[in-house]
Formats: sequence, C-alpha cells, structure tokens
Amino acid sequence: MKIELVRLTKKILFGLVILTSIPLYSQQFNSDNYLSKPHGVSTIILTYGERNTMMMTTFSLLPRWEFTVAGYLYNDDDDPTTDDGHSTSLYAKYMIYENDSKTGGVAVKAGTGLDPGYLDGNDRVNDAFKTYWTNVPITFGFLENTLSWDIMPGASVTRNYGEENSTVWYVTYSTRLAWYPASPNWAVVGEIYGSAGDLNVDTEFRVGLRWEPDQHTNIAITYDEEFGGNQGGGFEIGLMLFTPPFFKL
Repeated sequence: MKIELVRLTKKILFGLVILTSIPLYSQQFNSDNYLSKPHGVSTIILTYGERNTMMMTTFSLLPRWEFTVAGYLYNDDDDPTTDDGHSTSLYAKYMIYENDSKTGGVAVKAGTGLDPGYLDGNDRVNDAFKTYWTNVPITFGFLENTLSWDIMPGASVTRNYGEENSTVWYVTYSTRLAWYPASPNWAVVGEIYGSAGDLNVDTEFRVGLRWEPDQHTNIAITYDEEFGGNQGGGFEIGLMLFTPPFFKL
C-alpha cells in the first residue's frame, strides 16, 4: 500500500510539471538562477530528506556577489545513525547580467565540493577540496513572468578519485522549470540534473511544491528519483530564511 501511494504521488507531481515563475532561489534544488540576493542579506537554508540532509548559509557581502558554505550528510542505508558519506561545499556567485525587466539574466559560480546527487557511491565521503567546479546559471522569463526556466551547464574535476586515485573530468547539467499558476506565493517546480564524462551519474528528476508566505520565508516539499532507477533522493522538505540587509563590505 505504501509503495503504491509513493508511486501515485510521483505521478501526480510529475504530471503537474509536465502540464504546466518568478525566479526561484535554489533551496534543495540543484539548479540556481542568475539572481544574487540584495547587498547585505544573509540566507539560511535547512533541508531534511530520505537521502540528503543539508545546511547552507549564504552571505551577500558585496554588490552582485554571494558567498556560500554548505554541509551535506548522505544516508544510503535508511539508517540515520550511520555515516554513509558527507560533503562540504564552498563557492562564490557573481551576477553578470540582468535584463531591464529583471526577469532574466546570467551569473557564474565556482567553488569546491558538490551536492551528493552529483556523486556516486564511491565518492561521497570528504568530497570538499577533492572536487572543483564551475557553472553558469541562465534564467529566462515567459508568459508575463509566471513561468521561469533556469539552465545551468557546468564542468567539474575531481582529484584522487577511486582506488587508482586518478583525476577525472566531467560536465554537469541541470535545468529547472517553475510555474506560479495563480499567486506569487505558490509554485510548482520540476528539475532534471546529472553529469557525463569520466564520472557519469544517472540522471535524476525532482518535482515539488513551493510556498513563499512572505519575503523572508520559503518552504518546499519535493520528490527526487533517478530515471529508470531507485537510488534518488526521495522526499525532502526544506526551509529557507532571508535576513534583512545587516552586513555589507
């Protein structure tokens, strides 16, 4: 009965995305948009899920710049008391371009450490400072800004990978579609992401609902799964809090 309920929920959420924004911040989504948060704002993101648990803090210390530190715990065996892998991510983001209507633009990000969704089971422990990456979030707004499409191509290199301690190169890809059907406070979101190259992980999809009750709070519930597999992130719930501007360089 439980398995059938999970399958039904997956089909409903995925169908909503296919049948269907204002640009979204990333939260538990891998995709990001071009926006940098206003100068001086700090963001705290907490996510708890069946596979990943994350805490992320972002500081907008300079105009157009964001600096982020994140920690991930990975649960591979359904036992939350065991350590099945962890990763730290440190990165910076710079907003290169924003259109006149502020509905789209381009940014660039670079850092170390990856979300566990981009790593296979042999490389999910102590990933920070083994993997270095960059990507380019690009956002397009459509239908009077009720629909937003994020595209985020990237590239990564991981040192000391596997038993041979080799250096592997690979490209990463992520795209996200968000739809606000009736209100700027509610969104339906779908995402696809993965990697290809020396390190090739199965493509995953993520679908979910997002509620933004006020300018300081975002709450999301999502479901993540591999295409043709069963090793996805499963259900996740996330909370994102924005502070007022309080510290600037």
